[in-house]
Amino acid sequence: MNPQLAPVTLSLTATFAWGMSDFVGGYASRRANAFLLTTITHVSGTALMLVLALLLHSSFPGKSSIRWAMAAGFLGGTALALFYRALSAGNMGLAAPVGAVLGAAIPTVVDIFAEGMPSPLRMAGYVLAGVGIWLISRSEGPVGRPQGIGLAVIAGIGFAGYFLCIKQAGSGSVLWIAAVSRAVSFFATGAIVLATRQFKPMNGIGVAWGLLAGLLDVTGSAFFIRASQAGRLDAAVVISSLYPAITVLLARFFLKEHFSRWRAAGLVAALLAVPMIAL
Repeated sequence: MNPQLAPVTLSLTATFAWGMSDFVGGYASRRANAFLLTTITHVSGTALMLVLALLLHSSFPGKSSIRWAMAAGFLGGTALALFYRALSAGNMGLAAPVGAVLGAAIPTVVDIFAEGMPSPLRMAGYVLAGVGIWLISRSEGPVGRPQGIGLAVIAGIGFAGYFLCIKQAGSGSVLWIAAVSRAVSFFATGAIVLATRQFKPMNGIGVAWGLLAGLLDVTGSAFFIRASQAGRLDAAVVISSLYPAITVLLARFFLKEHFSRWRAAGLVAALLAVPMIAL
């Protein structure tokens, strides 16, 4: 594979895995409490990466890499819990795109300052991708009052922190970095479940869907970690953050959900952005 295309291919694989995970997790959340479901997804994700790391005899990363992976897991798990809380506040139309765009924009800006400006074509791709993420993530209903936006902003900053910490984890074993970060995310979300007593009963089908969502989610995380190791963080973050496009497409085809012109425009923007970033 062309070394220049490898990070893009890895990021696109993360996009598909995360998009499918959100679709499965969203379907499962209709049958269970979102916080409890998130904890279950972290269980299967941690187990998968741990088993693969042991079976493949992956080298355990150094202390610095592990510390950054733990920080990434804490920020990612906490941000996800806050994001779900923001969505439940009743203003999904603003909370979802705010969290998604901030999560992609902050590490992109940081990486541009660290590694220099990308080409004008790639920079235009970043802007187009940001527009696509916003249009795809926004709710189809009326926006309403700005409830939960503060939590969405904090969640977006947390997502950005996850991406930045993963980059700082260095070039150690992808499997161990993913396993450690996911394990810390499990403890973070588990603590929130215990503190808030979010114990809505789940049936076997809901648990199964949650476990599948966790396997897909951690697979996407592993491919993102490898993409961030193989190339620039900004490109990996922007492309991987297009995963809502996969989620809404799956919802359209399998659940027959409404597909507005705005979301169609967002998908077109996302499709145009990928080759611009890759080139």
